[in-house]
Formats: sequence, C-alpha cells, structure tokens
Amino acid sequence: MRGGRVADAGFRGVAHDRRGHGRSSKPYDGYDFDHFADDLDDLVTGLDLRDVTLVAHSMGGGELARYIGRHGTDRVRSAVLLSAITPAMAVSDRNPNGVPQKVFDDIKRGILEERSQFWKDTSEGFLSANGSGTRATQGNKDAFWSWAMQECIEAGVKCVDAFAGDVFYDDLAEFDVPTLVVHGDDDQVVPFETTGKVAAEFVADAELKVYEGGSHGIFTVPGDKERFNKDPLEFLKK
Repeated sequence: MRGGRVADAGFRGVAHDRRGHGRSSKPYDGYDFDHFADDLDDLVTGLDLRDVTLVAHSMGGGELARYIGRHGTDRVRSAVLLSAITPAMAVSDRNPNGVPQKVFDDIKRGILEERSQFWKDTSEGFLSANGSGTRATQGNKDAFWSWAMQECIEAGVKCVDAFAGDVFYDDLAEFDVPTLVVHGDDDQVVPFETTGKVAAEFVADAELKVYEGGSHGIFTVPGDKERFNKDPLEFLKK
C-alpha cells in the first residue's frame, strides 16, 4: 500500500526501515524479534503515535505480533498482516507442515556465497513469476533485487535465523484489535496454509482476504497491487 494512497485518503502514513535494512543503521547484532519490536516501540512512542493501524509484510508480521505481545495495544487501533510469517514458519511438532530447515539453510548460503545473483533468482518465487500466467514485470523483479541488496549481509543471515526459529502463537493471543489478514494462495515464500490461514483462525474475529494466484509480493504485482491498495483503505475506514 503506497504512502501516497494513504495520504490521499486522509490518513497519515509513517514507514520505517528495519535495522540492517534500507536507510537504517546496520549494527552487528540485535537481529531478533524482541529487538525489532522494541525498535518499533521506540518509533511509535518517539513520534507519540496513537490510534495507529500497523501494516506489516512477511517477517514484519512477526515484528508486529511481537510488538503487541511485548507492548500491548494502547496505541494500536487495528492491524494488517500481509503475507506474514505468523504464527510460525519452520516445521515442528506444532507446525508439521511448516518449512523444512534446509530451505532456511539454502537462503543463508545464497546470501553468503553470491547474494546479488541469489536475490535475482529469488525474485522469481517472491513474485510467482515462474508460472505461465504471471503478471509480474521485469520492473517488479528489479525493484525486489534493489530492496534486497540494501540489506547488509549480517542482517540477512541473522534475520533468516530469526524467522526460522521464532514463533508467535502467544503474541497473536494478545491481539484485541480488529485485524485484517491478506495472503496470496500462491505464496511461494510464506505458505498460506500454515501461516495466513492459521493466523486468521487464531486471532479472534480476524478478517481474511485470500488473493487467488497471489504471490508473496502481492503489494507490487500488477492486478494484485491495485486490489491491495483498496482493501486496507476500506479496512481503515471501518
């Protein structure tokens, strides 16, 4: 959901880059969800934001969930989980259909050995651009590569460990605000059946929107991005 769309609709939009990413500082440590949640709290309290809707994509969903788990919802009006990793990614007794450890190991290996080519290759699955009916553009792929290359290597590797190793069942249990869950059913990075579907069932009265054929990057792919620009705005206005 573009910031301009939010502002045009009469809302204030604030975005931040996670530590180790984008324009944020790139420390050597602190790449775990407790730190991410506390960083978010520093931003929210520092700007004295109140009555906010938190919108989080992918591992940002874990950041949002842990923020509520650690800091509550006094300042939160509602939440949007987009293609989010909640409640768990890795295979376990509680999540038997989760992602095998080998997948996470391969991601770390790709970042360490040849990250530029790894992110170029990963853009295909991120955007579900490897199917015959894809609407993903070369520009989408180039944008994804650019975002990924702004992440420092240390952050990249440790973030994989973070979203592979942490779980958010207890954090989701603390949700007491309206919650919108948006997920593509062709998400090849964060499988819908073990994340978005479960999260929507876990959070009381959550609203679930499933994008047929939608990728992990539904916020950027033509067709899906227009729908996503619309759905959260309708949710905000409720």
